[in-house]
Amino acid sequence: MKNQPSLYQKLLTRFDNRFVRSIYNERVRRTTLQSIPFWIASLLTGLVTVGYERLFAWSEATFQTWFLRIPAWAFLLTPLCFLLSWALVRVLAPAARGSGIPQLMAAIDLATPAHHTKISYLLSIRIAVVKILSSGILLLGGGAIGREGPTIQISASLFQLINRLQPRGWPQLSRQIVLVTGGAAGLAAAFNTPLGGIVFVVEELTHTHITLYRTAVFTAVIIAGMTAQALLGSYLYLGYPAIPTTGLSFLGVAFVTALIAGLAGALFGKLLVQINQYRKTWKTVPQQVLWVIGCGLLFAALIYWGGIDAAGTGKPLINHLLFHHPGEVPWYVFPARIMGMVLSYSSGGAGGIFATSLSAGAILGELIAHVLTIDQQETTVVVLVGMVSFLTGVVRSPFTAAILVLEMTDRHSAIFPLLLGGLTAQLVASLVDPHSMYEHLKKGFLAETHLAMPNEPAATPKAN
Repeated sequence: MKNQPSLYQKLLTRFDNRFVRSIYNERVRRTTLQSIPFWIASLLTGLVTVGYERLFAWSEATFQTWFLRIPAWAFLLTPLCFLLSWALVRVLAPAARGSGIPQLMAAIDLATPAHHTKISYLLSIRIAVVKILSSGILLLGGGAIGREGPTIQISASLFQLINRLQPRGWPQLSRQIVLVTGGAAGLAAAFNTPLGGIVFVVEELTHTHITLYRTAVFTAVIIAGMTAQALLGSYLYLGYPAIPTTGLSFLGVAFVTALIAGLAGALFGKLLVQINQYRKTWKTVPQQVLWVIGCGLLFAALIYWGGIDAAGTGKPLINHLLFHHPGEVPWYVFPARIMGMVLSYSSGGAGGIFATSLSAGAILGELIAHVLTIDQQETTVVVLVGMVSFLTGVVRSPFTAAILVLEMTDRHSAIFPLLLGGLTAQLVASLVDPHSMYEHLKKGFLAETHLAMPNEPAATPKAN
């Protein structure tokens, strides 16, 4: 009798068996195995994002040090950095140039049985390495670029690599889910904005119902974001600006700001597309070298006579506008900033426009507030609305822009002016061009990819 299990033990064993059978079934096992590669890729994304952020901070600080010491050096070092940044991309990975978001959008379109092998032209570890080096060198020369778009392409490349390394027979998720999730994880880790990463997927990367992606996207965003937070701390990208409570009367100011900033963002995006098309007419290597050096020299002249505000990521400038209330920004800062962004992006190196667009919108918002004689505290809200509206005009993702700025500042009281700004900017931008800059550039990368990889091997069986 002593060897017989007690009633408690029998009940516990029976409960355990039923619990295990109900929880650990074939569906759960498959889902768990499918998720493991995503978790690994998300962890790597967080780690790489932290290293990339520190490289950007070092490059920007180094540029400011040498420029403030001897500004004339810009006429030598800036064109040299522009040329080296372009050369790395041209020789090693042409698809690493520019932002990285159009490349990811093109890769998602190619994630089909007929074309999936072509994704490697747009997303790979070589491209990720070149992206990091090229953008870091461009910023070292003062380039007005951001790291958020590049981080998205880098993250998607990591997800693509982990997906390809899965052993034969491992439960697979579709290639589109892999790439979309990589993009969301990259944006979440770059800005420390998990909701922004999720909304970005819905607005920019896919028109498919979020139900198909939600588990993968949510877990990737959480892991990548928590990894970045573990190393950088629980930070806000833009800190905690003081935001007053705004009434209905302020919505008119927000509406006017959104109209102007949204229109400016749309025109800026269209200008970049047109310059990108014109640049393709400079086909020979000597012509391209001349173009890049010309961009570098013009940029050097811009920052030498126009000031350092035209250079770099623009994050210090945004913080200055939000926290120090300078009262009035010189009128030439905004056009100088725009010109710096155009020259940097058009040089052909790697670099994004997310953060730089936010800085341009912040400057424009400050100018509008000054013209309208807005109260100093409410000026902060106008600056935030300008940021959302200008970014929306460029990328046509109003909710992503609003959520990003909301999460970066933790100012929930400004949510309605920010949403109004994003939607208004989207409307006025669509009148300038029904398609965003990213969509235009995506078509170019699709054509380039098909030209570079014309012979497609037989598709291997894989979930799509």
